[in-house]
Amino acid sequence: MSTTPQNRPKISGPGLKKEGVVVLQSFFIAFFAGFELLIRSGAGIVSGLIICIVLFGGIRFGRTGTTYVSVVTPPLAFAATVITYLILTVGISPSRLGLDFIASLASIAPYLLISALYGWFMFLNERAKARAPKPRD
Repeated sequence: MSTTPQNRPKISGPGLKKEGVVVLQSFFIAFFAGFELLIRSGAGIVSGLIICIVLFGGIRFGRTGTTYVSVVTPPLAFAATVITYLILTVGISPSRLGLDFIASLASIAPYLLISALYGWFMFLNERAKARAPKPRD
């Protein structure tokens, strides 16, 4: 019985392209964060966990070279979801809109920080491994 050193899931094909990663991450974040915003009228643990999960999933199921997109998309998708929700509920009131937006970001700040640290570590690690070592003379 042989074991492989990589515990990668068996998927057919090379994985998701950059566009697929962006669409899936944005969809899941918009769905779950929007649902939580409707139920609780604020972001919380569900939104934070889904951001961590979609970041990990984007890195895990994306093709080689999609790590940057996997890292950058979740915070942008969350921000777009919150801004859209706030404009629909609060309207274009700059003081209230800004305050609610900052409060939503602050409530999931630990999750954003953890996922950003992990994602950028994976991106920089992949980039360092791709660089060929210099030949010694």
